[in-house]
Amino acid sequence: MIIKGVIVDILNRRQFKGAIEILGEKISKIYEEDHDEKGFIVPGFIDAHVHIESSMLVPSQFAKIAVTHGTVATVSDPHEIANVLGVEGVKYMIEDGKKVPLKFFFGAPSCVPATTFETAGATINSDGIKELLSHKDIYYLAEMMNYPGVIFKDEDIHKKLQYAKEFNKKIDGHAPSVTGEDLKAYIEAGISTDHECFTTQEALEKLSLGMKILIREGSAAKNFNALSALIDDYYDHLMFCSDDKHPDDLLEGHINQLCARSVAQGEDIYKVLQMACINPVDHYNLNVGKLQLGDSADFVVLEDLKTFKTVKTYIEGELVFENNRINFTSDHPTIINNFSCSYKQPRDFDTLAYNSNSKVIVAKDGELITTTDVFSLPRNGHSLECDLENDILKIAVINRYKDAPISTGFIKNFGLKKGAIASSVAHDSHNIIVVGANPDDMCEAVNAIISEKGGIAVAEKGKIDLLPLPIGGIMSDKPCKEVAKKYSQLDKLAKNLGSKLTSPFMTLSFMGLLVIPSLKLSDLGLFDGEKFEFTPLHHP
Repeated sequence: MIIKGVIVDILNRRQFKGAIEILGEKISKIYEEDHDEKGFIVPGFIDAHVHIESSMLVPSQFAKIAVTHGTVATVSDPHEIANVLGVEGVKYMIEDGKKVPLKFFFGAPSCVPATTFETAGATINSDGIKELLSHKDIYYLAEMMNYPGVIFKDEDIHKKLQYAKEFNKKIDGHAPSVTGEDLKAYIEAGISTDHECFTTQEALEKLSLGMKILIREGSAAKNFNALSALIDDYYDHLMFCSDDKHPDDLLEGHINQLCARSVAQGEDIYKVLQMACINPVDHYNLNVGKLQLGDSADFVVLEDLKTFKTVKTYIEGELVFENNRINFTSDHPTIINNFSCSYKQPRDFDTLAYNSNSKVIVAKDGELITTTDVFSLPRNGHSLECDLENDILKIAVINRYKDAPISTGFIKNFGLKKGAIASSVAHDSHNIIVVGANPDDMCEAVNAIISEKGGIAVAEKGKIDLLPLPIGGIMSDKPCKEVAKKYSQLDKLAKNLGSKLTSPFMTLSFMGLLVIPSLKLSDLGLFDGEKFEFTPLHHP
């Protein structure tokens, strides 16, 4: 098979009209040839850090959309399903990914549960990590979120790091706002990447200490604008990633979008493509071609080098996408889950109060981090109430693995004037999380999710709209377009209730992520991410 076009040789920084000859799965010949064929041939794009589960799709369904954007591989952390189902969940992702041509490179989730301050569905200790790392389908130790455990030399954490070194596998980082001597200790433990930088200053310090920085642009966390100025000088130490991408956003684009944005702001095309196509291969030692003689035939044909619209995608010599047609299928996914809790009552969402001064989580649009504020809230007897005039709503986290008291608190900036939104996609333990203007609607939304053993829901005055997520309570068994359509409807409904957030459900899903500062809520209580300890709701 011979493919002709303008060949973009990233490693040698040149473009030329030519042809690529494929023999089996490999590139057998590359040569210059004058012709009239259109299209630019570049190595396939790689997402250097993504949780496939956050697309609400199983890997085989994710692949069908990713290839339309020129993605040929992902460095995938199955942390979300692992928190629900442990090692069984990781193996599920690997096996489902094998049903399709896209190359999924899964890691061993290093922090299951992410902290001991929440209830997860499973635990993977250092022995479990050793078992996973010995597996040929596990390529690295996934993001080490327990940075206090690394810095203060937690024994089990350091065993996990040591096993990664023994198996000669890279260790991914997760160290938001960690600086100075703590950062040095974290990096000296063998951790090589970070995707949590919010500022250029933070990224520069980490780069200076030898870290590779992943520029993240997902559905909730968007750091491209803050970090893209680094591309010109540090491109050889940078990669692109999405981290978490919801299905409607995935339909719009993937890593190709970041290439287009980078070139539009004047970045060098070869530097951009090196970040998108080459650096992940070199860092993680991936079996993905770089458009060189003898490489695996993993490449894409683009319409141009401005929009990066994909015309064709090849993986191991197979034409997997052409002219808006996906050339592979997959079986209907198997349903696995871990969900066991009873229906709730509105009174279960009461927040008993000794005084009116309450700490409030302050959410930020497009960010995973939050801040803390204190407000005097209205009371109904001994229970604190929402303050809709000041955009202070109630938030609750419900243990979905067993019956337990509901954890409640208050949150600002969700903007709801009525109703409630809820989700069993709630990083990292994936308990049910809900934000609402009143306990009745909060209860209705939560019970709708319990009835389906997973989903995202909008409730208002008895009217319920729901996207079921039966696989682990975090993924659908449906195709992307169907999931995206329903998700978009729910997103619109949430905004009709008053939310001003760009992606209300994505932001909601991170309000229980304790390893991101500063104030979050788990099923066990309000948590101070700066001090890494529980904190009382009431302010003296």
